[in-house]
Amino acid sequence: MDCITDVKGIKVGHAGDLQAATGCTVVLCESGAVAGVDVRGGAPGTRETDLLDPKNLVEKVHAVYLSGGSAFGLDGASGVMRYLEERGIGFDTGIAKVPIVPGAVIFDLSTGDSKKRPDFKMGYEACLNASDKNDMMGNVGAGTGATVGKYLGDEFSMKGGLGTASIRAGGLVVGALKVVNCLGDVVDPENGTIIAGALNMEKTGFANTIELMKRGFSGGAGFGRNTTIGVIATNARLSKAGANKAASMAHNGLARTIRPVHTMYDGDAIFCLATGKIDADVSIVGALAAEAVAKAVIRAVEQAETLYGRICCRDLRGPS
Repeated sequence: MDCITDVKGIKVGHAGDLQAATGCTVVLCESGAVAGVDVRGGAPGTRETDLLDPKNLVEKVHAVYLSGGSAFGLDGASGVMRYLEERGIGFDTGIAKVPIVPGAVIFDLSTGDSKKRPDFKMGYEACLNASDKNDMMGNVGAGTGATVGKYLGDEFSMKGGLGTASIRAGGLVVGALKVVNCLGDVVDPENGTIIAGALNMEKTGFANTIELMKRGFSGGAGFGRNTTIGVIATNARLSKAGANKAASMAHNGLARTIRPVHTMYDGDAIFCLATGKIDADVSIVGALAAEAVAKAVIRAVEQAETLYGRICCRDLRGPS
């Protein structure tokens, strides 16, 4: 299927509200997966990331929650915890099994209805919708209200979305799922051509964010409304330190496809899930993760559809 659910043991579920232009996505690993995270952006919105530090106790997580709604959207992770608790899944404390659900959010409140955000019910619904064969992309789940290219403000931004991809190398499988909601432009890594980003004043083409920066233009309204978040998953056997390293290397996929990336106005974060089925070199896992992330970013904007006046890259390209 060429998506993150090609990694056995990984399920993906989405829930959303197109009218409100928001939603959430859950990546389930019900048997537990060794996890890591790397947060690069200057304005992150996250939960339970400290647990993934190699010096801390918990080894495995049971889901990763991704959401719109800015910090309000973190509420939906409670629905994921309820779903897992009902199935007896969690870290055994001797008193109760506590599901470990790290997560991250994007700011999508400027698209649709800012008063409606992912909540407990939506997080639970995403789990009910989870499948081990899920290649949905574009305006789905946490990518429902995502936008890209906001250096000139929301008026000149374009539609972002959610994308997924996977890469195989013999028995090794590495998959990625990305929610693309960046300040910068999205570029084709093969030739550097902008395919979605800040529009020019006529909205007929691209303003080119990097060129604006070179000319000293300081940007417009909506500067802090950005974040690209996601998950990489692999069937490799990794330590917590290895999972953190793979997550770090996976950010290279963002650097290849988003310009600029990891700014003070983005909250970029990547989680890594390792199911531990085969031995693999962490450097190979990280290198393939970067490739899968780059592919997922491109798919996110290519599969996105126009919503609330934010045109998509297919509209700008015209009929093929």
